[in-house]
Amino acid sequence: MTGERSVKLALFMAVVFFYWMALYLYVPTLPTYAQTKTENLALVGTILAQYGLWQAIVRLPIGIASDWIGRRKPFILAGMMLAGAGAWVMGSAGEATGVLVGRAITGLAAGTWVPLVVAFSSLFPPGEAVRASALLTLVGSIGRVLATSLTGPLNDLGGYGLAFIIATGVAAVALLVTVAVPETRLPPKTPSLDRLGRLTSRRDVLLPSLLSSVSQYVVWGVSFGFLPILAKQLGATAVTLSLFTTVNLLCYIGGNLTATAAVKRFGASRMAYFSFALMAIGTLGVALAPSLAALMTAQICLGIATGVGYPVLMGMSIVHVTEQERATAMGLHQAVYAIGMFAGPWLSGILAQIIGLRPMFGVTAFGALALGLLGTAQLRAGPPQD
Repeated sequence: MTGERSVKLALFMAVVFFYWMALYLYVPTLPTYAQTKTENLALVGTILAQYGLWQAIVRLPIGIASDWIGRRKPFILAGMMLAGAGAWVMGSAGEATGVLVGRAITGLAAGTWVPLVVAFSSLFPPGEAVRASALLTLVGSIGRVLATSLTGPLNDLGGYGLAFIIATGVAAVALLVTVAVPETRLPPKTPSLDRLGRLTSRRDVLLPSLLSSVSQYVVWGVSFGFLPILAKQLGATAVTLSLFTTVNLLCYIGGNLTATAAVKRFGASRMAYFSFALMAIGTLGVALAPSLAALMTAQICLGIATGVGYPVLMGMSIVHVTEQERATAMGLHQAVYAIGMFAGPWLSGILAQIIGLRPMFGVTAFGALALGLLGTAQLRAGPPQD
């Protein structure tokens, strides 16, 4: 059994590694690529927002359906195919509408993260949900770091389109590895509105999800949204933009490692406080950055903050949920935080078009700090009292 578990762990980690590579090979320069199709910042934000919008729509239904049939693998396979299709559509787009459609397809692909997290977490004892989440997030982060470090050189070599083509190929590799993953069917769990209602009303499930939504708002509105556009205004090249995202993700990995090591010592709530405080500092740093060096410092803060907060909040959302309901709970968690992934670039684009880039970053910093600290103060320690 130990050998079978080891094989499953290795295969799942390989799938996650290639999956996130396929979804991130073009991310560092996607905002500036979208700008080649339209100069309207609100439309650029709408294009970027499709990734979060479609995750928000499909993640909960995927979680419910996965629990219903007692299987994770079919949904994972579908996600890998969509990751490749979305990259291909964006890379071959002739106008902004094509980029928008392709980004929406990759948003659907990202719904696969629900069954991936749950399938991987099932290989660990229930009490180690945070540890499992942090480990899986770490593997995905390594894939994203490699992907984003290649974006700039690929753009220099073959223009924007080459990164999308490579992403399509990597998605195909992820699909093949997924086929090799053995799956043990679980007893089907018939959907129940009452059960879903209970999960939705559980403070220990919903509150970490809402806090993750605030965090993702900043990640996709700032780090992967409009920060690259500001960096380009300050003189960044394609390789420099690639470096910005890669450094952010390296710091994100550092945050993952910190969370894994420190959560038992300091507690999840304290780690969440730290995450939101540092996130606000980083976002304010973006608003005030006079140079690329200062902007990079801010990006480092944002990477560490997100790396600490993401696995902690994700693990907290399922740590007290039964195995049979975990996919639904994880689907709920990811659907809620995907609202932030949608709202971040969408609202940031509208604000940037109205008041300018730097004022928008300042508003985001203070909003994230207020909501993050207020929400964290409401987190309860210990098991839920249902």
